[in-house]
Amino acid sequence: MQVLIYGVLSLLFSFVFLLSSPLVGHAFRCGSGLVSVGDSKGKVLIECGKPTFKEKVAERESRSTSAGKSAKKKSGKTTKTVEQWTYNCGKNDFIYVLTFEGGKLVREETDGRGRGESECQGR
Repeated sequence: MQVLIYGVLSLLFSFVFLLSSPLVGHAFRCGSGLVSVGDSKGKVLIECGKPTFKEKVAERESRSTSAGKSAKKKSGKTTKTVEQWTYNCGKNDFIYVLTFEGGKLVREETDGRGRGESECQGR
């Protein structure tokens, strides 16, 4: 009996520990594939198909200064387009918003429950 109690307590503590540990990273499942931060728009399009909605939300400028072989410093300005792709994965799932900067996935988040039939590839 004592072995059974220790076994149950051990299992319970393991379960609580797993639930309390933070997730290392986010990934969005599309069919049999996964997309995650750092992936290109092309990979997301191949894995997930066309989004339900796509919009350009901003242009981000960044300045960089570099020293070349000569002693003169060169400064440049880079502009990155910020886009959001929305996937409505249906009434039994969520609406997912994928944010891209300069063509790379930088954030994945949910925006409430999905509606109607799933428009997500493989779901």
